[in-house]
Amino acid sequence: MKKLILTASALALLAGAAAADPVRVGVAAEPYPPFASPDAAGNWVGWEVEIMEAVCAAAELDCELTPTAWDGIIPALVSGRIDAIMASMSITEDRLQTIDFSDPYYNTPTVIVGQRDMAMDATPEGLAGHVLGVQVSTIHQAYAQAYFEGQTEIRTYQTQDEANQDLAAGRIDATQADSLAMDDFLSSDAGACCEVKGTVAMDESILGSGVGVGVRKGDDALREAFNRGIAAILADGTYDEITARYFATSIYGH
Repeated sequence: MKKLILTASALALLAGAAAADPVRVGVAAEPYPPFASPDAAGNWVGWEVEIMEAVCAAAELDCELTPTAWDGIIPALVSGRIDAIMASMSITEDRLQTIDFSDPYYNTPTVIVGQRDMAMDATPEGLAGHVLGVQVSTIHQAYAQAYFEGQTEIRTYQTQDEANQDLAAGRIDATQADSLAMDDFLSSDAGACCEVKGTVAMDESILGSGVGVGVRKGDDALREAFNRGIAAILADGTYDEITARYFATSIYGH
């Protein structure tokens, strides 16, 4: 009987510890619609927020959304201020040197969006002599510097929204970003200035192999829990149900 009491006490302590320590999932503090952004009441909404909630529920994880500045989100993970990243972060060779990733949960093309009245395409030659805006510390900055720098003036922005604003105002000629992230801009009044000029040539070493959940190196139990959650919502239709509320086509890409 004593052994049973001790076991029950130990289980109660473990349950209390689990309840006290939710999985802090970092999202970029900067708005990134339609994936994640705060609404008028300050509540975080968007496709990625709903996917996070569904994945965590399927994996039986108690997740706590934790807004974190994009350019400091990997250091926040490594230092333990957050436990995971779900912020449209692409799985790249460079990032895999520092953190681990779950299986991908979406994968979409990278596009160049530019002024309608300017002749250009998504190639180094097509962007020569133009001004290209990219968000800092992203795969788009890395790609632009690798492929366009020298012939193209590259300007960096803290958020994609800032790049879009300068594009609409004519202060830059084009921007490079995820195709879906640009859909909202292009369908807005401000976005009437511009159009998709093309999809950039794929370079998986820079652009990655899709978007995954970032976790600390060696945190295999949490990584596998996210993998189980992703697989579960793909299998039971939850993923497609959420996606259909935001996008006209599948964005899984696998």
